[in-house]
Amino acid sequence: MGPTRWPVPLLVAAVTGFAVFLLVRETYASLVLLPWTAIPTLGLLALGELVTAVHVRRRIRGEPGTEPIEPISAARLVAFAKASVLLGALACGAFGGFALALLDWLHSAHARADALVAGGTALSGLLLVLAAVFLEYACRVPPDGQEDGGARS
Repeated sequence: MGPTRWPVPLLVAAVTGFAVFLLVRETYASLVLLPWTAIPTLGLLALGELVTAVHVRRRIRGEPGTEPIEPISAARLVAFAKASVLLGALACGAFGGFALALLDWLHSAHARADALVAGGTALSGLLLVLAAVFLEYACRVPPDGQEDGGARS
């Protein structure tokens, strides 16, 4: 299993964004208000992954005061990070497409509120992608001789 390459989330976000853009342009009048709860949900998930990444990175590098991490735990965290990259890309693309579709209707209070919620959710999705990529990076094992700052050689 290799690291997530940047074209994968970019392609997922672009295809999802385009599809949602077209869908919203055709059906916006029949949609209900977007819930704002996705913004803090994705934001808290991104924060949790960021904190986890910092701790995992310290443990893998063998910094003082940390215990080594079990290999299966690191593998599970990598799988979780890969799934989070895709979820964040989907959210970023879908809600970004939603916000772009509403740019022509910002004179309406309903559309303006939806555009703000969609933009905030897209931003939260982007933060989730960045945090998940960092978690994936943090789970990498350093080359021999670089653990514990090179003191174990």
